[in-house]
Amino acid sequence: MTSAARTAARLLLGAVMVGAGVLHLTTQRQEFRAQVPDWFPVDEDLTVVASGVVEIALGVAFLVLPGQRRLIGALLAAFFVVVIPGNVAQYLEGTDAFGLDTDRERLARLFFQPVLVLWALFGGGWLRRSRAPRTPDAR
Repeated sequence: MTSAARTAARLLLGAVMVGAGVLHLTTQRQEFRAQVPDWFPVDEDLTVVASGVVEIALGVAFLVLPGQRRLIGALLAAFFVVVIPGNVAQYLEGTDAFGLDTDRERLARLFFQPVLVLWALFGGGWLRRSRAPRTPDAR
């Protein structure tokens, strides 16, 4: 893939993160609260607000700090991993949110999380082919 594709992935993911973060703090706050697992030890609303702020900060950073794209891509990937328990809990607890009102839909969503991790790593420049020259002995 070209650096143009990585740049496009970075900019798109940055914009998506800013948008999602804003939704955490505004019109979709209740939907996001429904995704906080019952066992999570922090208040639901505080969790949603904090995660929204983190999403906005990481999204803006991905957009405006291309020189830090590797760091920010890694932080975004880690963020996507950290929220996986919430997605699993939504499936296991049968919580309806964001139109995911069947077990099949909630299960399908779980498979999208690794895509987000890979997207962040790709946009951050972590997933590249080695540019080392091939030698006849290399296999």
